[in-house]
Amino acid sequence: MGLSMVKCEKCGGRMRRVHRTFFERFSYMAIYECRECDTEKFYPRRYTYHFGAHCRCPHCGTFRITRLKVPDKIDPLYTGLLNYLERLAGGRLHHCRFCRVQFYDRRMMASEDTTPTTKEALESISPADQPKPDPDA
Repeated sequence: MGLSMVKCEKCGGRMRRVHRTFFERFSYMAIYECRECDTEKFYPRRYTYHFGAHCRCPHCGTFRITRLKVPDKIDPLYTGLLNYLERLAGGRLHHCRFCRVQFYDRRMMASEDTTPTTKEALESISPADQPKPDPDA
């Protein structure tokens, strides 16, 4: 799916890329707006996936990950300063089934959290929670 082919989740119309403010450039890779219903779609920068209450894939941002006991010899380890710092901080090894990367994270998985607000949020996630297209790719 190319950049010009991003579709609106509400009405299915084509979305156009809009200019970001100076401060939005630090948080978002891209912002799209629907031409028909004016709905905005934000694509966050990858480093923002390291913040928050639950573990996320540092590549695609999905919460649907698994924990590994030993490193997998086939799938690559996600490299980068933040992954290295997560490992030093006592992070455990995780695997993303969509990106097929291994990474370290110190936070709990979203599926392990038992607070009522988290359960409601998990129920609202559709089973087809596939990674979204990367606007920079």
